[in-house]
Amino acid sequence: MYALVDCNNFYASCERVFNPNLCNKPVAILSNNDGCVISRSDEAKAIGLPMGAPIFKWEGFCKANNIQVLSSNYPLYGDMSNRVMKILEQFTPDVEVYSIDEAFIEFKGFENYNFNDYGNKIRQRILKWTGIPTCVGIAPTKALSKVANKIARKFPNQTSGVYVIDSEEKRIKALKWIKIEDVWGIGWRLQKRLKAKGCKTAFDFTQLQDDWVRKTFSITEWKLKKDLEGISKIKLDEVKAKRAIATTRSFDYTYSDIDYIKERISTFATSCAEKLRIQKSSCNMIYVILSSDRHKKDEQQHRGSIIVSLPYPTDSSLIISKEAVRAVTSIFKEGIKYKRAGVIVMGLVPNNNYQLDIFEHENPKHKSLMSAIDGLNKKYKDYKIKLGNQDLKRTWKMRQERLSPRYTTDINDIIKVKC
Repeated sequence: MYALVDCNNFYASCERVFNPNLCNKPVAILSNNDGCVISRSDEAKAIGLPMGAPIFKWEGFCKANNIQVLSSNYPLYGDMSNRVMKILEQFTPDVEVYSIDEAFIEFKGFENYNFNDYGNKIRQRILKWTGIPTCVGIAPTKALSKVANKIARKFPNQTSGVYVIDSEEKRIKALKWIKIEDVWGIGWRLQKRLKAKGCKTAFDFTQLQDDWVRKTFSITEWKLKKDLEGISKIKLDEVKAKRAIATTRSFDYTYSDIDYIKERISTFATSCAEKLRIQKSSCNMIYVILSSDRHKKDEQQHRGSIIVSLPYPTDSSLIISKEAVRAVTSIFKEGIKYKRAGVIVMGLVPNNNYQLDIFEHENPKHKSLMSAIDGLNKKYKDYKIKLGNQDLKRTWKMRQERLSPRYTTDINDIIKVKC
C-alpha cells in the first residue's frame, strides 16, 4: 500500500503556527518579489481570490475582504517541511519527498494494519508536533493514493482527513468521481487528447485498450493507467544525482547597472557550486542567462544567453563565479533595464570519476578551501563566508515588504514569551 501525505494550504498553515491571530481568517502568500498569489487559505479561496492573482491588481479586493497578504518566507517553510518529512520517516523508511508540502510513503510488511487508524495517527502526530494540518490518502498504488488524498481533502467532515481505497468498489467509485483533468500526471495537452477520445473521468481512461494507450502515447501513460487500475507500476523514486543545477531569480526591481548584475551572477554561481559539492559532482559547462522585463512593453527589450565550456570539470566557487561573471559581461547591453538572471551548471560528472587532462587542471588548493568554507557556513548558517564580489549583507535580494519573522531559522526572530 502507498500513502500520499499532503499539507493543507502549507504556506498559510506555516504562518498560522506562529501567528494564531491568522487562524480562521483569509490569508494569501505571495511569490518572489511580492508578485502574485501562490498560496491561499480555505477562507481566501471561499471569498474568490484566485490562484496566481497579480497582487497589484487585487490589492483593493484583498483590503475590502480583510485578506491578510504576506511575502513568501521560504526559510520558515523549508524548515517546517523538513520537520514534517522527518516525522513521516518514523512511520516507514520508504519516503519519497514529492514537493515541499507532500510526500509519498510505501508500506511494506503492513498487511495486518488498519490503514485508516494508521493514517489518523500520522495526521495527529504531525499536527501535534508541528501544528500543520494534513490529509492522507492510502491506496494500493501511487496514482490511486493521489485520488484518495483528493477525496480526503474534498470531504473532511466525512473522512476526517484520511481516506483509504482498499476495495474494488471504492476504487471504481473514486475513479468515476474524479475528472480526467484532475488526475495526477495528466497535463492539459494529454487531457485534450483523452477528452477527444471520450474520456471525461479517470474511470473512462482505465477503460481504454492497453495496446492503444501504449501506441498512441507512451509507456508513462500506460503505467499511469495500470496504476489507476490498481496494478502498481509507478514505484517510489530513488534519490538521483541531478543532471543540471540551476539558480535563477527575478530582481526586486529592474537594473541597468553592470556591477549590480555581476554581483547577482556571482551569488547565483556560488549557489550552484555549493549544490554541486553537496551531491559530490563537478560541471563541465556553465549556462548564463540575462533578460529584461518582458511585461514592460514600452521599454527596450533584450534577452541574452551564453554557454561557457570549461577546460576541466570543477566544483570550485572561485572558478564557476569567475567564468559566469565574465560570461554575463559579454552579453550585457548598456541602457537595458534587466529584471531576471540565472546560472545553470551542466555536463555534470562525479567528483571521483572524470577524465583528467595532463596540461590543464584545477588548483589543488581549491578543494580544501571549498571544504573549509562549506564547513563554516554549515556551522554558522546564513553564509557567513562569501566571495569578495558578493554582497556581504544579503544573499537573495527580493522585494519582501510583507515578510513575517523567520521564527525557526533566525535566533533574532525566535518567539519571546513574557511571563
